[in-house]
Amino acid sequence: MRIVFLGDVVGRTGRDAVVAALPGLRAGLRADLVIVNGENASHGFGLGPDMARAMFEAGADVITLGNHAWDRKELIPYIAENPRVIRPLNFPPGTPGAGSVVAQLQDGRRALVLNVMGRLFMDALDCPFRTAAVELSRHRMGATGTVAAAVVDIHAEATSEKMAFGHSFDGQVSLVVGTHTHTPTADYQILPGGTAYQSDAGMCGDYDSVIGMQKEGAASRFWRKMPGEKLQPAEGPATISGLFVETDDATGLARRVAPIRQGGRLSQTLPDV
Repeated sequence: MRIVFLGDVVGRTGRDAVVAALPGLRAGLRADLVIVNGENASHGFGLGPDMARAMFEAGADVITLGNHAWDRKELIPYIAENPRVIRPLNFPPGTPGAGSVVAQLQDGRRALVLNVMGRLFMDALDCPFRTAAVELSRHRMGATGTVAAAVVDIHAEATSEKMAFGHSFDGQVSLVVGTHTHTPTADYQILPGGTAYQSDAGMCGDYDSVIGMQKEGAASRFWRKMPGEKLQPAEGPATISGLFVETDDATGLARRVAPIRQGGRLSQTLPDV
């Protein structure tokens, strides 16, 4: 299975870039499953239902979220009705929506997608390790399993927590990929047990910025240590950042992992297929 994962979509420039590029990216990489983290799509804070629909129409199969999941209140009824938008699994019981989904692919195969949120320097949610373990215990990967592949988006601040999570579930899922810090890390790899891993997929947004936000306002907060005007997304050309993973059909484990960077300021790279 060929999987494309795109990191946090930030603001209009990120949304427009993803919607414009996704059909060609999906076709060019012959992707079977496309996952997009959309939690910063609306002015950097939250996701609107219209934005989710546009990304689905462009070729996304699943949209994951994070700590800004509820910044757009309109998403609450939408997520309750659309299982392909998932929020962190370790939100408290009774939270709208779900933290995982089994996506049905065009060829009939099924893929499990989980979204969890870290706790180090983040909100005090339920344990992402234990909640993920419970959910994964319900599924088995591979040709004879319940799903052909499994992907976890861990939305977390600390690379140590993301790495610990990746190693904890090595061999149990196809991919563990970090989101939230908006900076693509160079540690994409296949772990010893066969799980593809990257600490952060980066963002789909303008990198002439402070993690996607206009740099002047963001920098002034560090200089003055005072709250200023509300941060606004940078509006320059966006780089689409993400990860490509190819799995073994027999086991669901990763055979290949490679970064995706297209457009904007960062060095460009697309996997050969």
